[in-house]
Amino acid sequence: MLARTPSRSPGPTARSLHRFLLNRAAVLGMGMIVPMVLLILSYPIWWSFRPNDIDLLAMNAGPTAKHWFGTDGVGRDIFARVMDGGRISLLVAITSTVISAIIGFLVGAVSALAGRWADAVTMRFVDLVMTLPPVIFLLVLASIAGTGIWPTVLVISLLSWPLLARMVRSRLLELRERDFVMAARGMGAGLPHLLFRHGLPNSVDILVVFATLQIANAILLEAGLSFLGLGIAPPAASWGNMLNAARSTAVLEQYPWQWLFPGGALVLAVLAINFIGDGLRDAFDPRAELN
Repeated sequence: MLARTPSRSPGPTARSLHRFLLNRAAVLGMGMIVPMVLLILSYPIWWSFRPNDIDLLAMNAGPTAKHWFGTDGVGRDIFARVMDGGRISLLVAITSTVISAIIGFLVGAVSALAGRWADAVTMRFVDLVMTLPPVIFLLVLASIAGTGIWPTVLVISLLSWPLLARMVRSRLLELRERDFVMAARGMGAGLPHLLFRHGLPNSVDILVVFATLQIANAILLEAGLSFLGLGIAPPAASWGNMLNAARSTAVLEQYPWQWLFPGGALVLAVLAINFIGDGLRDAFDPRAELN
């Protein structure tokens, strides 16, 4: 008889994916965000109105077959503006998250792997940044950088990296005492080799979870800045500045579709991304291997 070859046990990535798919909230989040992203990206192909097209015969009109989400006070289509605002929010959120993830990883990894003096100086700088009041720091940065997509990306990026730097440092402080890292140092490996050969692969789970949750946080920050007039400036559409334009009592009472749809899109997007982020955090949790 032929000997049976033992079946391979699934790797850590497959086990993490399995745990993620068992998380109902995370799967619900995926089911919410994927159709929303597809709508946001594809609407110019099949929707007849652009965000700043004006229909003078339909000012402050409610939802109809022609204007699904109604129109605003100057006759612009709310559906087109919500979709375009989603594009801008996703662009700002994803770009700022990538930048803050790069900064946070490099600062945390250099602090952990470059030696005691580098660790002390870097962590004192991180402590200084984290002690600044976030709201005041955000408003000061926004007033200096100005309005627009790229100033908003810069402001959110500079505010979001310190927590990631601390998490990466905590992970790599334990890693640097491992035998293979000590052997690499003994063979003359430089800091770039340690960062990208050993530090980055062992921080991927932290980076993935941080990036997912930070996208939701960045969407909220962009909406808040735009609501205050410090983010995306009109006539460009943004969920935040659409809510700002609809903040008057008359609009709140008489034309609720002007704030209900952008506010609903903002809530659904942030909720779905948070569900996914929580699912990824649980899936990558090493304690789950013991269950």
